Amino acid sequence: MRLIYHPDAENELIEAAQYYEGRVATLGVQFFNEADRAVAAILEAPERWKIIEKGVRSYSMPRFPYAVYYRDFPDRLHILAFKHHRRHPDYWRYRISE
Repeated sequence: MRLIYHPDAENELIEAAQYYEGRVATLGVQFFNEADRAVAAILEAPERWKIIEKGVRSYSMPRFPYAVYYRDFPDRLHILAFKHHRRHPDYWRYRISE
């Protein structure tokens, strides 16, 4: 299955890791590792997590206050957002139609 990151989701991932790294040395790397584990779990069973709207599913990262929003298709998995739990719930929705 092909994995595609929305450019804004990729930026969110990098910015979050930089933020955590700035707070505590190696925490940014730990965040990246947790994100990798989340994406691996999603790839393993993409239909396992609940649909939140319009075919978009959400996987909550256990260690950090983030959720991975994604859509699964027969041939690809599209990561739409790495959303912090305190961000406005609608900020990422324009990515569904892209």
